[in-house]
Amino acid sequence: MDVVKELDVDVTPRRAIAAFARYEDAQEFVDRLADRGFPVEHLVIVGRDPVIVERVTGRLDAWRAAGSGALSGVVMGLFFGWLFALFFAHDGTSLLAIVGYWLLVGTVLGALIGVISYAFSGRRSFTSMSTISARRYEVLVDHAHADEALRLAIRSPHGSPRAS
Repeated sequence: MDVVKELDVDVTPRRAIAAFARYEDAQEFVDRLADRGFPVEHLVIVGRDPVIVERVTGRLDAWRAAGSGALSGVVMGLFFGWLFALFFAHDGTSLLAIVGYWLLVGTVLGALIGVISYAFSGRRSFTSMSTISARRYEVLVDHAHADEALRLAIRSPHGSPRAS
């Protein structure tokens, strides 16, 4: 049995009609084709040569981990505080007391969990955010619709479809 069919992968023959350095440019190209009435369900934007970029956002130590955990705990404390207050508060004072209690519990538990997770993380001394991008983006079209897509793209006032 054919492995591709077994995995239920789309094997529609496609042809590259444009390539761009930025995803936004590929998206704009598809938008222009859509504006000209092209059936865009026959298009695919493919990122080639993926790149993982990890942006270092700051230093990390036990105090920062505790602070970050405490902030997360505040959110959880508010949630549980309002939930319990909804069912058990009889007046305004008890409502504030219940919410305050859960805010305190959430903050302390969040800080504790933040410090514990920092201690078991191998003591990485920085925080970061990772993104995945591509070096280039190709717009592919089902082979049966390629000529129509190219004809509409060439009519474009923004120049040739091969932008990179």
